[in-house]
Amino acid sequence: MGSELPLFPVQASSVAASVDHLVYFLLAVAVFFSVGIFLAIFYFAVRYRRRSESEVPATVHGGLTLEIAWTAIPFGLTMIMFVWGASVFFKISRPPDDAQQVYVIGKQWMWKMQHMEGQREINELHVPVGQAVKLTMTSEDVIHDFFVPAFRTKADVLPGRYTTTWFKPTKPGKYHLFCSQYCGTNHSVMIGWIYVMEPQDYQAWLSGGTTGTLAESGEKLFQSLACANCHHLADQGRCPNLRNLYGSQVALSDGTHVLFDDDYIRESIVNPSAKIVAGYQPIMPTFQGLVTEENLLQLIEYIKSLTPKPNVPPAGSGKTGSAKKLSKQ
Repeated sequence: MGSELPLFPVQASSVAASVDHLVYFLLAVAVFFSVGIFLAIFYFAVRYRRRSESEVPATVHGGLTLEIAWTAIPFGLTMIMFVWGASVFFKISRPPDDAQQVYVIGKQWMWKMQHMEGQREINELHVPVGQAVKLTMTSEDVIHDFFVPAFRTKADVLPGRYTTTWFKPTKPGKYHLFCSQYCGTNHSVMIGWIYVMEPQDYQAWLSGGTTGTLAESGEKLFQSLACANCHHLADQGRCPNLRNLYGSQVALSDGTHVLFDDDYIRESIVNPSAKIVAGYQPIMPTFQGLVTEENLLQLIEYIKSLTPKPNVPPAGSGKTGSAKKLSKQ
């Protein structure tokens, strides 16, 4: 239905129809009551107008049935809206387990994408049709917003933390990508395109021009930054051994525990002294300003690769509130 209306973008994702149906229902309820209220106002203005100066209207003591009706009906409608809206929200906020992972970095004024296989893109994103795609996003500067109207996908992209969204494209084609959060002078030019391709065409595109996976790039960076000097992977060094840690709870020196997730690793690199792992000294220097957001994503993927896949939770699933630091050099 949405694709037939010129005011609505094409429905090109698995959740687009669900979002549109909810919007249509909300609009129908709003129009129905708006028209009904205005008609009632005009009717009562005419029907109960004062016809002479001496006319005294009859006293009305109210009606229990009417009062119950105008309480119960709106309550029922709002409950329908709440339950329906909650079901759609949970559907679009929980990516499938088999979702393909893509990292997105927003900056003034462009979108930078990184595929797990190593492909990088600017203001473009190539994805296969029929495959769920999970985006893990962050910003290098200010708040941006990743908005694809055809997918009914919209999510804030925040500096200093990771947010996630997902979509499953259902139609091959080229779709607009916008930043829908005002982010500075050239906000209007922060646009891009999503290219939805047939699986065989996507594989052909993906196989060209890569220099290694994201995890492999992270491993090289891990070695070049001398992280392995303290984070020994074969035994225990001056800092924690990073093997088999992702997705687990880490004990801190203050007696609390935090989840070892994407946000935890990121903050461990840029601000390592904030939370110290129990049994270790705060000897790790900060890498704030020495590594870019793209480098951080590479390091995160490498550290995640050190944990067997069955034990790894979905990327970006941790909350910012639990994202704390790991002592590392």
